[in-house]
Amino acid sequence: MHAKADNPELLKAQELGLKIYSYPEFIYEQSKDKKRVVIGGSHGKTTTTAMILHVLNALEIDNDYLVGAQLEGFTRMVKLSAAPIIVIEGDEYLASPIVREPKFHFYKPHIAILTGVAWDHINVFPTFENYVEQFDIFVNKIEENGFLAYYKNDKELTQIVEKSTQDVRFQAYDTLEHSIKNGKTIVESEGKEVELKIFGEHNLQNLQAAKLVCEELGVNESDFYKAIQTFKGASKRLQLLKETKKSIAYKDFAHAPSKVKATIKALGRQYPDRKLVACVELHTFSSLNKKFLGEYQGAMDEADVAFVYFSEHTLKMKKLPAITKEEVKAAFNHRNIEVFTDMKALLKQLKAINFDQKNLLMMSSGTFDQTNLDDLAAELLTK
Repeated sequence: MHAKADNPELLKAQELGLKIYSYPEFIYEQSKDKKRVVIGGSHGKTTTTAMILHVLNALEIDNDYLVGAQLEGFTRMVKLSAAPIIVIEGDEYLASPIVREPKFHFYKPHIAILTGVAWDHINVFPTFENYVEQFDIFVNKIEENGFLAYYKNDKELTQIVEKSTQDVRFQAYDTLEHSIKNGKTIVESEGKEVELKIFGEHNLQNLQAAKLVCEELGVNESDFYKAIQTFKGASKRLQLLKETKKSIAYKDFAHAPSKVKATIKALGRQYPDRKLVACVELHTFSSLNKKFLGEYQGAMDEADVAFVYFSEHTLKMKKLPAITKEEVKAAFNHRNIEVFTDMKALLKQLKAINFDQKNLLMMSSGTFDQTNLDDLAAELLTK
């Protein structure tokens, strides 16, 4: 999608009359004879895909894959071979500049997950209804006798499933039952406690979806939980930066409102006796758009201290109208929020905080102006 319509190689291929595939069309062509597993939804796709791959690899079940982040234990983000199964992260963004249809419409899964629907990518889906429609189309592309696991508390998904006439087995899932002991999340399987390295209700929903898919692929519950115990998460998804006896710091890819809200909620409830300092960078086209800003209302409510940063340079690069600190502050509507357009000022504010019995969460799909978050966490939590 990042190669524009005037890309010289594309123009030459068109001139020569060559067959041109968008990326998802190519992936489908390479997997037509495989069992296709596709994970879609506005949030949790990468983590859920990573969970499934982690279990399959631990159990030495041969598979191909396409995932949107670098995973621990994997040398690359795409694998194509003679494996009988392919696990695909089903992105709803457009396939290419000349194939303006969502990527996940091309994969035609036998087994699928939809994690939820929360409006995103407003530059190509200008209304929420238009965005929801893409998931309806996806469901109608599941192969006959297929299987779809979907999050039961998502109103849009429930409506899509209820009106579907597809020959598909639908299974709703919810948050996996769990407890939290000494900052660790515990689930129960076959009468035994299983301690996880991940946490948060959203991750326990992802885990339940991954379990359902793995069962469809022939994995039993005992083997699933034995394998998932060692899963640490996907890159930049609640990734640990620094931990001391009195504080902990994480970074997360969260940028859309639903992701920001879920990540803050997860960390706050995992450590209820500590205050949470949460920082989010508005970096994407949607997040920096005045029309979309209101979607962030309440997203940071569970943070004790909320900081929002955006770069005026990024606004100009994306050719978006200027927004003010006051507009951003009003959009989030948090009782205790500060908005920054100067990264140095935000860093100064963070360094003035005593992190004794406080946790830090840095959320962005960008880089906070090339800030080394590992170094920052080490400095803030050990001073």
